[in-house]
Amino acid sequence: MISTKLPKVGTTIFSVMSQLALEHKAVNLGQGFPDFEPPQPLRDALTRAMNEGRNQYAPMHGIAALREQIAAKTERLYGRKVDVDSEITVTSGATEALFSAIAAVVRAGDEVIVFDPAYDSYEPAIELQGARAVHIPLTVPAFGVDWQRVRDALTSKTRMILINSPHNPSGAVLSAADLEELAAIVRDTDIVVLSDEVYEHIVYDGAQHESVLRHPELAERSIVISSFGKTYHCTGWKVGYAVAPKALSAEFRKVHQYLTFCTFHPAQVAFAEFMASHPEHYLELPAFYQAKRDRFRALLKPSRFKLLDVLGGYFQLVDYSAIRDEDDLAFSRWLVQHGGVAAIPLTPFYDSAPNTRLLRLCFAKSDATMDAAAERLGQL
Repeated sequence: MISTKLPKVGTTIFSVMSQLALEHKAVNLGQGFPDFEPPQPLRDALTRAMNEGRNQYAPMHGIAALREQIAAKTERLYGRKVDVDSEITVTSGATEALFSAIAAVVRAGDEVIVFDPAYDSYEPAIELQGARAVHIPLTVPAFGVDWQRVRDALTSKTRMILINSPHNPSGAVLSAADLEELAAIVRDTDIVVLSDEVYEHIVYDGAQHESVLRHPELAERSIVISSFGKTYHCTGWKVGYAVAPKALSAEFRKVHQYLTFCTFHPAQVAFAEFMASHPEHYLELPAFYQAKRDRFRALLKPSRFKLLDVLGGYFQLVDYSAIRDEDDLAFSRWLVQHGGVAAIPLTPFYDSAPNTRLLRLCFAKSDATMDAAAERLGQL
């Protein structure tokens, strides 16, 4: 008889809703992936890298050309000069990077502060280390951090604070003042900050992404996670990276080298080439996705859904309480079956979910997909 190490883990809500979408021929706004292709020059670079024989193991910490591009971008955007050889590690997606960071730093008996609603990979990674996730709910409807609650949650066992901005699923973003609060909390402690910044380039209305890398004090005790999949519309390539000071990177790499060892070589070559030849791509992402956000919100405005503000990321939260009075899991299933649209309920993102009536809709979609979804949602 096998005793599970993850008793609370089943099939993810993303898989469940995507399967239901297939069964009911619903428009899938659930799982957070674009339904349009990566830039053609990037795809051409990938094909060229494979045809030129870059198909064997890459260096464990990533090819030099890609790490150099990451370092240049980090200094250009965030004013943080990082060492190409000792402070950047290319990973097999951001999820692998998050797991490696937690496994490298967190030990049995430790506590990790996470903010609910939280991405579903965080807690399993914490529990597999024999540690405990301490859940602090974000304030609703702004999904901000109550920093006094963070102070109150600190104990001698607190080893890590895990933040996510822009936030999935809410789209909230941390401010410079938030980072100052965080810095004050962890000052004179050995707490490590793990900063999930996979939507770093998708911030709206002229706002600036407040990366932990912008804050010198926090950067010295943080592991920052980024995603090429989110930035370049290729989530299936599963390439991300971690930036951390030398000592933290060394521990991070000890886990990474025995988890995946290295990451898909041709994609690394392609990203390095594309970043060098098209540095404007990630600079144009805010406008690219803001146009999609604004279009989607305009399409949904006549519906009975109430739209929450979206400051970053590519998800729209909607309040469905004017349509049906039932919990979000039940409504999500009803919506697929009777409304023809798949969405993600917020309950699975919580340890102790509040009694909200909110769903997450992904607008990283083509105009045709958004039009079809909005037409169906408008009929409810």
